[in-house]
Order: sequence, then structure tokens, then C-alpha cells
Amino acid sequence: MPAPIPRRQFFQTAATGALGALGGLDFLARLPRVTAAEARLETRFVQFRPEIEPLVRLLEETPRERLLEEVGRRIQRGLSYREVLSALLLAGVRNVQPRPVGFKFHAVLVVNSAHLASLASPETDRWLPIFWALDYFKDSQARNAREGNWHLGPVEETTVPSADKAKAAFVKAMEAWDVAGADAAVVGLARSAPPGEVFETFCRFGARDFREIGHKAIYVANSWRTLQHIGWQHAEPVLRSLAYALLDYNGENPAGRAAPEDRSFKRNRELAAKIRNDWLTGKLDAAATTELLQILRAGSENDACDQVVALLNRGCSPQPIWDALFASAGELLMRDPGIISLHAVTSTNAFHFAFQTSKDDTTRRLLLLQNAAFVPLFRSASNAKKSALRIDEFEPFQTKSSGADAIGEIFATVSHDKLGAARRTLAYLKENPDAKALLDTARRLIFLKGDNPHDYKFSAAVLEDYGHVSTAVRAHFLVASMFYLHGSADKENDLVKRTRGALAV
Repeated sequence: MPAPIPRRQFFQTAATGALGALGGLDFLARLPRVTAAEARLETRFVQFRPEIEPLVRLLEETPRERLLEEVGRRIQRGLSYREVLSALLLAGVRNVQPRPVGFKFHAVLVVNSAHLASLASPETDRWLPIFWALDYFKDSQARNAREGNWHLGPVEETTVPSADKAKAAFVKAMEAWDVAGADAAVVGLARSAPPGEVFETFCRFGARDFREIGHKAIYVANSWRTLQHIGWQHAEPVLRSLAYALLDYNGENPAGRAAPEDRSFKRNRELAAKIRNDWLTGKLDAAATTELLQILRAGSENDACDQVVALLNRGCSPQPIWDALFASAGELLMRDPGIISLHAVTSTNAFHFAFQTSKDDTTRRLLLLQNAAFVPLFRSASNAKKSALRIDEFEPFQTKSSGADAIGEIFATVSHDKLGAARRTLAYLKENPDAKALLDTARRLIFLKGDNPHDYKFSAAVLEDYGHVSTAVRAHFLVASMFYLHGSADKENDLVKRTRGALAV
């Protein structure tokens, strides 16, 4: 487990520099405690473990305009980072409908991204992403109330299968797109199966269809990662929400028809068996990356998957293939810096995490092939074809400054000229292969300027995957992120203003 984040660091002054001082965050304590009576929950809602339920209720019932101050007061009194993170995830699971898996449900999807941002940040900044996510939860909770006031209900205990039948019942229900059957079975699965086995089971269902533009795979990865930090004791309600999300579809039940969103998975289950047995070993072939990138630019999802199999069977290792997938997703973002292309990046991050974490050979084959299928689908769904930009071909542009001043110039340029910032970044990275200072600045700007969950999801994915691509691809992959990251001249988010207002009291 990561080391606990020092509580008192929340009240220290944030680092200053070209981005300006954020100021301390020692909120004044003026609100009463939550009483035992207030902590009682209506029986029509799922109830969490007794040690976390009162804190979840605090997040649910405290008005948005007072929540950060109240949580800050409790941190002063000893509330831990892990407790806050646990309550944040569970409050979202109980109060925000996971259908569609995007939109307001980002209150849940963003929790892991905020956590990753916290872990990678200087100690003075580590509470900021979590407090942003707390505030965003209140916004999503309000939207959920306006849109029908959905809540995760209690478990129907009489329908829960026994431990020896739970996994088979869950797989059967998921394959039949049976919501009630899956909800009962996943409870039995959560109570009886080892966490790793549960993750393997969910991996395939998160990757099986292109509905929700990758959010299903993202939810599988992010929920698992957050549970690894807060503890498996909280898994049951999270897995119920996850199963419900993965079964979302429009129209007729997909089990009885050949819907376009499902075709690649059905084909790839057969194609996976054609990959050589020792496919996880092989050559680090840069030419393979270039070849696959060309297919991903113009070919179909079938073309891309066929090429992956051909490259693996000629002795290529999976790494050059992942390099091409990361690069292609980044190129889509350069060509069309919008929501569709952004999710090509974040879903590739989720697929790669699942690929690294899975221990099942067949599942890993399917994850790689499905990611290869998804990238052309993202390309077709976006406006990327309107641009001729290529991630491996545009020229660097030398900054006028060097060192920290060059970073300041890059992020000043981001606010008005994304391509110019990208070219300056490429030049900077050629002279400064260690990108830590650049990454830290990008992350700090998300804290100051970010105003929606995609800012956190995207930055967490890119800054993590920068370390997963090969050296030859790394600089260009990071350069592509400049088309969606924030610049230093962008407007500060409302949360920063509110934080400064709280400090002035």
C-alpha cells in the first residue's frame, strides 16, 4: 500500500513559481458533527460497512457549498486520506446511476484518476485532486436527483447463489445481459471468490463491446485500482454498480443479435487462438510499430486485429504493438482534440492496465486485440480524418528559453496554440529527456485550471502511460497530450476561487 498522505500537509502553502501561489487550505471548523440518528439510512438504499457509513452520509447530506470545509475540519481531527477516498467512491456508487457509464457517472470514474494525481503530486498538493472530486460528486449527485433520483438498492439475499455456483451464475447472466441475475450472482462472487479471480472475470466483460466509447473498460480498471487502495471489504457494492454498468445497451437484448458494437469481440475470441503459444516473448521491433500505426490510420478494426496477429506470429513482442496503440490514440487526439479522441487515450490506458494485471493468457490476448479494434472505431467516430497531422512526422520548434523558463513558455503557448506548444515540447524533450519537471507542471495546471473530470482522467492516463511506451515513442506520445492539457493562461477553476474565499474568512 502507498504511504499515508500526511494530514497536516493539507494546510501548508502550495509551491509557487510561474503558475502562482495557490495558498494554504486550512478551512475553519464551524459545522456540527453528524449524529447517530442522522447516520441512519433508509432501507431502500444499500448500506455500507458500519465504519464507513457515517462518513458516506456526511458526503451525501452536507450541502455542496459547505462540504469541503467540513471534510477539512474532520481531517484536522484525524480523518485519514484512505477514509476520505473510500467514502468518496462509495457515495458515488450509491448515489449516481452508472448508466450511461459516462456523463454524471464520472463522479465515480474520476476517483482513481484523482487518487493517481494525488500520489504523483508534491506533498503540499496531494489533497487538491481529492477535494476537487468531492466537489464534483456533489454536482453529479444533484444531476442524478434531477434525472430520476436513482440509488443502488439493497441486496435481494434470497436470490444470491451459493459460493460454489456464484461464478458460473454470474458469467451466464452477463452473457445473457440479464441485469437481475447478474446483480444476485455478483454478490455471491464478491463474497466468495478471490479478488484476482473476480478481476479476471470482469476484464472480459468490460472489453467485450464498444458501447459507451470505452467507459466500460475504464470502469473495470478504475474500480479495481481504487479497491486495491481502500480495501476489498468495500468490493460488494462497487461490483454491483460495475456489473449494472457493463450491461447497459440500447434496443434489443444483444445476446440474440449481431450488433455492430459486439462484432469485434466475437471475432477476436476466434482470432486469439491463432496467436503463437510463446507470444509474450519476442523482438522489440520498431518497424512493427510503424506498420501497425499505418493500419490504424486507415484500416478497419478487422484489419488492425489481423495485423496484430501477423506481427506476433512473426516474432514481435507485445511492446511494439502497445507502442503503436498508444501512438495512434495520441494521434487521434492531435487531429481532433475532443471527447471521442480523448477516450481513445483513456480507454487504451485502461486496456493496458488490465493487460498488465491479468494473469490469464486468453484474457490478455483478447484485451490486446480488443484495444486494436477499438482504435479504428474511435477514428471512425471522430473527426480525425479532417486533419493530416501525424504523430511521428511534425517538426520540433525550439523554445526561446531553457530549463524552467522553457517549460513556462510551453504552457503559455498551450493556451492559444496547441500545435506550437507540441512542437516546442518535442524540442524541449530532445534536450531534456527527463520529463519530470514538465510532467509536474502539467499536473499542477490541472489542479489550478481543470474544470471537468476528463481533465483528471486524461492527465492521469497520459502521465502514467508516458512510462509504459518505448523510448523511441515516448516523446511523441507526450507531445500529443499538449492538444488537451491546460495552459497557464487558461481560466482558473471555480474550486480554486472558492478555496481562496474560504481562506479569507
